[in-house]
Amino acid sequence: MSGGLTVSNLTAGYGGRTVLRDLSLPMAAQGEVLSLIGPNAAGKSTLLRALAGLHPATGSVMLDGQELNGLSLAERARSVTYMPQTLPQGVALTVLETLVSALRASPVQGAISGDEAETALAVLERLGLEGMAMRRLDQLSGGQKQLASLAQAVVRGPRLLLLDEPTSALDLRHQLRVMKLVRELAVERGMTVVMVLHDLQAAARASDRVVVLSEGVVAANGPPGEAITPAILAQVYQVEARVERCVRGTLQVMVDDIL
Repeated sequence: MSGGLTVSNLTAGYGGRTVLRDLSLPMAAQGEVLSLIGPNAAGKSTLLRALAGLHPATGSVMLDGQELNGLSLAERARSVTYMPQTLPQGVALTVLETLVSALRASPVQGAISGDEAETALAVLERLGLEGMAMRRLDQLSGGQKQLASLAQAVVRGPRLLLLDEPTSALDLRHQLRVMKLVRELAVERGMTVVMVLHDLQAAARASDRVVVLSEGVVAANGPPGEAITPAILAQVYQVEARVERCVRGTLQVMVDDIL
């Protein structure tokens, strides 16, 4: 597949404080999953919101050859969807209604056809959430709301899917399920996926590439085995850690002490 996401010289901040400083990333291709990791206040969520157009930033964000910076939020939303850490409180709509509303609010050109409710139900079934279709958001648990939020992000078939800690409220089984679904959807639909994760082993397992952020700059960038190393963890997280592969080849991170 051709195309993907390229970020060049991105700078963003709050008030007089710069959070991201001339940040650049090599292209993340269509169908690729990229994870952002790093300590608190490293700039992960700020970067995700800047990519979504929800936080002002200078520099370049190119998606499939199109410059996104400078587009209106509505124009950007035709190609990009963003899943926040939490949904708004007190929403009395059903899960199905929120998906239909997402389709109507900012349809993706060429990606949606046929009946909106049918499209929404198909996505819920693909995610294994059809049993939640008629339940109200304000009656769901935190984990169920997170799954509903993922469905809202996916239903519009974006070219760029941005997920901010998509597994933070989920139990172990559902964490694994969501990570597997994200990878499958990226390949099936040719989406570029960028997600913020705190679980280093989940990032290693689910990602094609990992970007380690520290104080608004890129400390490491590459395949999980190259980006998650004892030296990088010592530098960025200030911990003494071992990074080894288990008998199945999965990367394991074991933190022994603080530095």
